Amino acid sequence: MLDFDPQQFADNSIRVERILLELVRPDPVQPRRVLPERIHTAFHHNRLTPTQALRELVQLVQVAARQRGRPFSNVLELLPNPESENDDDGEAKLSPEEILLRDLVNLAVTINDDGQVNPITVVDVSEGVTRLYRIETGERRYWAAWLLRDFIPGYTGDGMIPCTIVPLTTSTVFRQAKENSARSGLSAVAMARQAALLLLTVHGYEIPTYAVTNDFYRQALDLRLPRGEAERVYSAMGGIDKRRFSQFKDLLKLSDEAMELADRHQIDERILRHILLLPAQDQAEMVQQVVQLNLTSRQVEAIINEEDGHVEEQGQLPIFAIKLARMIVKDIEKHDPQTLWLAICRIQKDPLLAQAYLKRLAQLALTAANSPLDE
Repeated sequence: MLDFDPQQFADNSIRVERILLELVRPDPVQPRRVLPERIHTAFHHNRLTPTQALRELVQLVQVAARQRGRPFSNVLELLPNPESENDDDGEAKLSPEEILLRDLVNLAVTINDDGQVNPITVVDVSEGVTRLYRIETGERRYWAAWLLRDFIPGYTGDGMIPCTIVPLTTSTVFRQAKENSARSGLSAVAMARQAALLLLTVHGYEIPTYAVTNDFYRQALDLRLPRGEAERVYSAMGGIDKRRFSQFKDLLKLSDEAMELADRHQIDERILRHILLLPAQDQAEMVQQVVQLNLTSRQVEAIINEEDGHVEEQGQLPIFAIKLARMIVKDIEKHDPQTLWLAICRIQKDPLLAQAYLKRLAQLALTAANSPLDE
């Protein structure tokens, strides 16, 4: 049976208007983050205006581009050059922030040339004579409109953006979740935030209208879906099942730094589920290795299992640790880096896996070297 909401068909309940950009604000708890975490937080704590937030993003990208030998002064220079033969080769080397800004610039140019075909969806949160609208869906179009107005030469618009206005009474986390699920590019960490928001909503938690930390979403780790809500929640997340929902929710156990890196680099859940087995202080470094070495889920699992195959019983040192220590103490002078590299490559049968393993070994040795002297 189809759900019927009479309010959706009431006169004047939903309308389309052109609204000044200054009267529109993104949703601070939207699971799909557009801006980098630091800029996102500063903006939603009113430490940055929209123009200042975009300027921070542009400066961040300029630094990254300069380091890669692609300096630019105008954001339009980020767009692909159809006459260049090197654009395809450079795609894989772009940082997440470069890709984000390039996509926003491309969207801004499209809006300038063809107009904004799809209005953003906003909720009317006006109080008294103060008009204010919070974005439900379409935040990328919002930032593209600001970029077009303040950073792209030749803008002749009126500083307004077409919006579908939805009354606050009909705004739901479920509608936002369905919109997110219908679009590609939602990261595994964003899916974890989405699962948390839905769980918190069905349990009656108040969803804040200000920026929150990951601890807000982590409240969902202790919650279970109430009877009768599972089908609605799974459907809002794109028709996933109970097992997949739990896998996404578990990602909230990642450390803050690991979550930010995984979200920024769109790390797959199948990789992150293995990283969850590491201590919190080691998770971010493992995510970095995944990014730098382009490790697969199977490679990450192998690295982590390699380190997890020992248990200290009754206060005694495991045999493998004693053997390793003897080898290091006795034969350390016999080894050179190249020989060690070739030996590990032969054992692991995968250069990327060997490189990642050696980095973990280096971290193990460094941590051991910093142990208290009285132990």
